[in-house]
Amino acid sequence: MGNNRGKKIALTGLKFDKKSSFMDGCAKGPPLVRESLYSYGTNTTAENGIDIKLENIIDSGDFEISDLMEISKIIDDFLLSGSRVLSIGGDHSVTYPILKAYSDHYSGIEILHIDAHPDLYDELDGDRLSHACPFARIMEEKLAVRLVQLGVRTINSHQKDQADKFGVEIVPMKRFSPERIPKFNNPVYISIDLDGIDPAFAPGVSHHEPGGLSSRQVIDIIGDLKVPVIGGDVVEYNPERDVSGITSALAAKLVKELLSKMVENG
Repeated sequence: MGNNRGKKIALTGLKFDKKSSFMDGCAKGPPLVRESLYSYGTNTTAENGIDIKLENIIDSGDFEISDLMEISKIIDDFLLSGSRVLSIGGDHSVTYPILKAYSDHYSGIEILHIDAHPDLYDELDGDRLSHACPFARIMEEKLAVRLVQLGVRTINSHQKDQADKFGVEIVPMKRFSPERIPKFNNPVYISIDLDGIDPAFAPGVSHHEPGGLSSRQVIDIIGDLKVPVIGGDVVEYNPERDVSGITSALAAKLVKELLSKMVENG
């Protein structure tokens, strides 16, 4: 890729929910988030003043995914073309094949993961590729050097053991404050599961877990990052549980803030 590496940003939708453990619906999310992103009810300027309608931000549309690991090839093609990638949808299993592609192009990746759940199961219901398992696969294959998790508020003993095994830095919701978030040293990949945000702000998710982060807190966490952002995903939007488009609007807001941060901290 040479000097063109990462100058472009591809916004892409991944229509996939075959690894959901509780409820389907996330495959329907990407086009609705995009509709909210470009709605006449708002504009495309983020809070840092960057308008995401830039020549180097290319909306690549949505991909119909039949097999999870197809995603690695899709992401690899974008990276080979010199683009970083921000993806929308589907369930959280997609993060593993995305990082599998990223690890071939970037070294020293640190992950910022926002979620109600740590998604560190070794397997769930016999499936090691479940949406409850992506970060176990990522860390055991050393696709990233560091994993920082925010918003976690339901973790069992197995996942606690897994977190200890992989050296995961978990900042739980209990007594959460921004000062407890560790500083990042290397380029960061950001993975946002919308159920990391309190269901009062994001009802359109399959797993409602009260007591989460506010919309404002997540926006500020993104805005406060000082290191380059090499990519990200916004996952687990389930329109079948949404109320008046509240969650699609929030997902679109987060996409806008992430894109602008990728430009700002390129």
